[in-house]
Amino acid sequence: MSGRRHWPRHGSMQYWPRVKAKRAYAKIRSWTTNSKDPVLGFIGYKAGMTHVVGIDTRKNSQTKGDEIMFPVTVIECPPMKIAGVRVYSKKYNKIQPSKDILFRLEKNLARKIVLPKKAHDISELDSIKADEAFDLKLLVYAQPHLSGFAKKRPEYMEFGMSGTVSDKIKFVKENHDKELLVNNLFKDGENVDVHAVTKGKGLQGPVKRFGVDFKAHKTEKGVRRVGTLGAWSGQGHVLYRVPHPGQMGYHLRTEFNKQIIKISTKPEEINPKGAFPHYGNIKSTYVMIKGSVFGAQKRAIVITKPMRQRVPDSLPTINYVSLESKN
Repeated sequence: MSGRRHWPRHGSMQYWPRVKAKRAYAKIRSWTTNSKDPVLGFIGYKAGMTHVVGIDTRKNSQTKGDEIMFPVTVIECPPMKIAGVRVYSKKYNKIQPSKDILFRLEKNLARKIVLPKKAHDISELDSIKADEAFDLKLLVYAQPHLSGFAKKRPEYMEFGMSGTVSDKIKFVKENHDKELLVNNLFKDGENVDVHAVTKGKGLQGPVKRFGVDFKAHKTEKGVRRVGTLGAWSGQGHVLYRVPHPGQMGYHLRTEFNKQIIKISTKPEEINPKGAFPHYGNIKSTYVMIKGSVFGAQKRAIVITKPMRQRVPDSLPTINYVSLESKN
């Protein structure tokens, strides 16, 4: 074993455990309680990236009033539809789902979403007692067939809602047969949280996975291996902090307070020459988010109301959006 300790150049414990995601879209475990919007999230599909040139309007910025260029990620957000509701009740000091009320779906979607065959009527919402139900979550599904790459199987997810149980029941009754639009839930300049599954890179060694340095070229047991297995490595014990080969990428991740630069229903304003690589042309409403967003093209991106409240930066005045070919 080499005498030198070859620890990672950067923290190997930023995320732990680094396990493979169970599915290709995010599962949201917590919802904000500070929003007054009826639905707290939306499903979109990552199309690609481009860059924008505009006037910096931030009050304390060194480039205030100057023309700046920054990257943006384009996420296509076709309308969502309500599939039903999930009722939560408090039993044995735990909050548990008690029942699902599912409405009748369209014929072409019933084969693609695995749901119980028996559909419920909207009148069954009246059987929910507001004093007995602890919470109510919305069951929604996306419509990717309206997007640029025309995916067949839609994402089916559970979204949080704001207000009391009575307010949530009233909203579902009024909108169960309507489409949910992203421009009704979010607005330009707003901060949002982004949830997605990162690009998968498969099984990788400690050099690529954790940034471990190469060992000396005369090392007997491999140059790309870690230099030490840690302080307690006898009898088969290896500390979990020691960098080892394993799954890299395809992890569930969340990024807080990403700013929405623009929401538009005009795809011709953003479609580049030759379309977005590996995606195609956008056909419905899109959201332009400042900076990068993890995940591959066509991957489902879940945009939610922010958990950590922060005053958003002032929106730059956009002068130019690059529509040059991305190929």
